[in-house]
Amino acid sequence: MRNHTERDGAEARFGEVFAQLGAVTAYARRRGSADADALAAEVMTIAWRRLADLPADDARPWLYATARNLLFSERRRAARTAAVAEPEHAAEPELAELDPDLARALESLSALDREALLLIAWEELTPSEAASALGINPAAFRVRLLRARRRLRAKLDEPRPAPHLTHLDVEGT
Repeated sequence: MRNHTERDGAEARFGEVFAQLGAVTAYARRRGSADADALAAEVMTIAWRRLADLPADDARPWLYATARNLLFSERRRAARTAAVAEPEHAAEPELAELDPDLARALESLSALDREALLLIAWEELTPSEAASALGINPAAFRVRLLRARRRLRAKLDEPRPAPHLTHLDVEGT
């Protein structure tokens, strides 16, 4: 009887974890995954196998960390297949939907700065949860986040060149 109860508990717990499938898929899509649905499914498969390792309070940081590792593997495989090095960071599809100035500023940041900001803004993690997702301590993450926000603000505050207008000869017409 105990084994049946344990299995029911594990299935209920996994149901809670599986409810995050959409969030993991969105995370993978925003990070430029070639197949975000397949990557999220693989994350869930790993989560089922390692259910005892998942944090009891909120599994999202663990799920995002796993997805992040799978994304790194996906990029390494793609680089080997293409026989050329991948850029440090593939652009997130949702950046095209942002204000152009904000998108440019985000793209100009390092991958670490961008990831710190996006874990908070897009994935809606707390700084402690984001630190867990990145495998660093919360104090280090808070410093990274503070610096990333400063760099983003500086990029947004940089003067942009005025658009070049072509002189039209209206007198000759």
